[in-house]
Amino acid sequence: MQGPAERQHGAGRTARHVVTAAAVVGVAAAVALAVDLWWPSAWSGGSARGAGRIVAVGAENQYADVIAQIGGDQVQVTAVMSNPNTDPHTFEASPGVAQVLGSAQLVVQNGLGYDTFMTTIERASAGSTRKVIDVQQLLGLPDSTPNPHLWYTPATMPAVAKAVARDLTALDPAHRGLFAGNLGRFDRSLGTWTRDMSSLAAAEPGAPVATTEPVADDMLAAVGARDLTPFSFQSDVMNGLDPSPQDVAMEQQLLTHRKVKALVYNRQVTDSLTESLLALARQHHVPVVGVYETMPSPGYDYQTWMQAEVQALRHALTTGTSSPKL
Repeated sequence: MQGPAERQHGAGRTARHVVTAAAVVGVAAAVALAVDLWWPSAWSGGSARGAGRIVAVGAENQYADVIAQIGGDQVQVTAVMSNPNTDPHTFEASPGVAQVLGSAQLVVQNGLGYDTFMTTIERASAGSTRKVIDVQQLLGLPDSTPNPHLWYTPATMPAVAKAVARDLTALDPAHRGLFAGNLGRFDRSLGTWTRDMSSLAAAEPGAPVATTEPVADDMLAAVGARDLTPFSFQSDVMNGLDPSPQDVAMEQQLLTHRKVKALVYNRQVTDSLTESLLALARQHHVPVVGVYETMPSPGYDYQTWMQAEVQALRHALTTGTSSPKL
C-alpha cells in the first residue's frame, strides 16, 4: 500500500518512475545499459573500475557525488539520474537500470516517492546483501512529508555522508581511516555554503520570493526568505496538475504587483504555465533564479552547486540580476 507521499507523487509525474519487477528480471540481461552513467571527478573512470573497489550507485547524481567524495579511489560510483536538462519526475527507468544495481554493494536513494523505481528494482533481486541508504528513512521522515527535495535541506547531506562512511567502513574496514578523513573534509567543506546562507539572511532578512515548485524551499527557509507562493500551487505544479484559478491569480499578482524580490523556478520543468510566469516576471522587472533538481555537471560537486544557488539568489535579491541557469 502506498503512503501519502507516494500517492501524491503517483498522481502526477513521478508515477512513471515505477518499473515492474517482472520486466526487470525478464529482460535486463538482454537490454543495453540505458542510464546516464556519471563518473565523479573524485576518481579516474578507467582505473576506478578495477577489481577491489566498492561498487556504489546514487539514484540521483548529487548522492553519487557524496559517495565519491567519501569513498575516494576505493569506490566505483554510478548515478542513475544525472541529466540537468530533463525532468527527474518523468524519468522512466528502463530494465537496463537493473544491470547497474545488480552488482551494487551500496545504494543511496532519496525516498518519499521521488525514486520509487529504485526500490522496485531492488526488491526484484531479493536476498542481495547490498547496503541501501534511503534518505527519507535516514532522516526519520514520514511518508506525508510534502517536499521530497531533501538535498536542499542543509542538514541532509552531512547525515548522508556520515551514513555512507559507516557503510563503506563496514564493506571495507581496511580503509576506515580514509573514509573517516574524507568525511571530515566533506563536513568542513560545507562551511562556505553555511556562511553564505547566514550572510544572505543577514543582508536580506525576510526577503519575499515567489516559487513555481518546492525544489529549493528548504534552502530559501534557511536564508530567511519568505515564500509567498501558496504551497498548494507549488505542489500542483510539482505533480503535473493544474493549479486552481485562485492560486494562479495569486501567483500572477505577486509578480504584476511586484510583491516579491525574485521568482525562483525549477528550470528542469518549464511548461506553459511556468513560461507565462517567467514572461510576467521579465515584464515587471522581477529577477528570476533557476534552480536544479539534479546537480549540474560537469564543473560542480554538491558543495559548489549549493554555493552557486545561494549566490544566484543573492544577486537577484541585492542587485536585481536574473540567473536563469548556472
